[in-house]
Amino acid sequence: MSLAMPSAPNGGLFKAGYNSYDAEDGAVLRNIDACRTIATTVQTSLGPYGRNKIVINHLQKMILTNDAATILRELDVVHPAAKLIVMASQQQEAEMGDATNLIIVLAGELLKKAEELLRMGLKTSEIVAGYERAQKIALEALEELEVDSIGDIRSQSELAKALRTVIAAKQNGSEQLLADMVAEAVLAVLPKNPYNFNVDNIRVVKIMGGSLEQSKVVRGMVFGREPDGTVKKAVKAKVGVFNCPIDISQTETKGTVLLKSSKELFDFTKGEEHQMENTIKELHDSGMRVVVAGATVGELALHYLNRAGILVIKIMSRFELRRLCRVVGATPLARLGAPMPDEMGNVDIVETLEIGGDRVTVFRQENEQTRTATLVLRGATQNHLDDVERAVDDGVNVVKAITRDSRLVPGAGASEMELIERVSRVADKTAGLAQYAIRKYAEAFEVIPRTLAESAGLDATEVLAKLYTAHQAQPPTASSSAAGAAGKAATNGSSTNGTSKAQTNGGAEADDDDEDEDDDDEEEEEIDCTGVDMENSDGTGTLDASEEGILDLMLTKQWAIRLATEAARTVLSVDQIIVARQAGGPKPLGPNPNWDQD
Repeated sequence: MSLAMPSAPNGGLFKAGYNSYDAEDGAVLRNIDACRTIATTVQTSLGPYGRNKIVINHLQKMILTNDAATILRELDVVHPAAKLIVMASQQQEAEMGDATNLIIVLAGELLKKAEELLRMGLKTSEIVAGYERAQKIALEALEELEVDSIGDIRSQSELAKALRTVIAAKQNGSEQLLADMVAEAVLAVLPKNPYNFNVDNIRVVKIMGGSLEQSKVVRGMVFGREPDGTVKKAVKAKVGVFNCPIDISQTETKGTVLLKSSKELFDFTKGEEHQMENTIKELHDSGMRVVVAGATVGELALHYLNRAGILVIKIMSRFELRRLCRVVGATPLARLGAPMPDEMGNVDIVETLEIGGDRVTVFRQENEQTRTATLVLRGATQNHLDDVERAVDDGVNVVKAITRDSRLVPGAGASEMELIERVSRVADKTAGLAQYAIRKYAEAFEVIPRTLAESAGLDATEVLAKLYTAHQAQPPTASSSAAGAAGKAATNGSSTNGTSKAQTNGGAEADDDDEDEDDDDEEEEEIDCTGVDMENSDGTGTLDASEEGILDLMLTKQWAIRLATEAARTVLSVDQIIVARQAGGPKPLGPNPNWDQD
């Protein structure tokens, strides 16, 4: 008597239509492969020389960008493991607004290194534990890489210093112009307590035509339409905002009217006209000179508004209406009539300007502090303007992060090279199988400088060799004096590969304090800021990131490392995927291969 064997894995356990992939089928390796495919897709878009992608979404809209968050949002990723990486990127976008590509690329590289460890014979649990330890080491090492910070957040030059690198990743060549504009707009709306800064207070209006150099910052709001009436300008005016239609109220019932003479026809609408005239007169007598309508404006009401010399503009977006209320300090009214004095707002100037053939209305506050600032961007194509808007959005989000932590670390791949060196050093001292995972974790950071060098057209192998040489750890001993450390830095600065070492601000003094407090044999390590020179200005392919002003925000890097590691560990922890049958009726019939045969 033979045993009845199930025809499929989990046969008879689930309903028909279920798919199950487990470790024996290589589920972990297949998951890693899917995640690496996603990482490869966006990897070439990393950095200032990153390539753009053209994505045609499901609505047939064309998006041209090198922003990883936008690319992944428009791609409909269905693989469950790859979705985990995309979700980590979306969380970084929500939390920091920047470095979304860094998460995808780093997580993909961590999984690639994990695959090598799996083929060596390590278990996923050992790799996950090793990655967790390595993450703590990397975050502690990153804390020590501070080379600068934003001393005065209300200084435009200080703020632009932190924004320049972020904006250069999206708009290389225009970073100085855009960084200054974003800094100017932010300082116009920055509250007394910078921690309360709201990114929604920086608006962007895109007007095609002209060049990016013709862009400007407006202290207030800009609407892409002109006023409806004949009045086009108001100065030091009171503003009323109405959510309701500015028109004669319609009756709920229908009736028939019999008119017997031409006089009755002439007098038929007199009552409505008198009522509308009185209503507009009430608005004028209250001191209101600007009316903002969130719904329709009737022709009769427009006639009397023009006669009263009141500027009227329609704003159909509820969100824009709320923002305007915040700018002018008005309360939106649900009824037509004279408002209370505290329900009206105030605006210094409302005027109509012509920008590149488009007529726009500007609500501007002349005083130093305003509630909203608008960047009017100019450009040749809509796709270019959309990409500039993303760069501005990244810059504004970085300012929000600066209010929480203003420390800066060297960019251009220098921080990643230092992390490789410091995490690898810990791996050498670690016993057991965990050392393999920690070392591979450190090696994964190499993907950032390598990608930067490749996208700039440099020989990545040669550049990486020079970076490894420059970052080779040589910790100073207690016997070495501050002068000796300075001499060593000067010697490195004149070495053949053109690299130089920059000490942390006040590093020598900090070392002296350490000697006084405790008798440790080691001093604080020098921070090497050698990174990838993407322009290859001196022919070596390397530069001093700190001296060149290429600085990244430490908080952004911390979040990126944390989220990328968590995403990689989550993917490695999965050993089985069970896919339920889709809800709904039978699947539609596929193409018939034998359609031409009778």
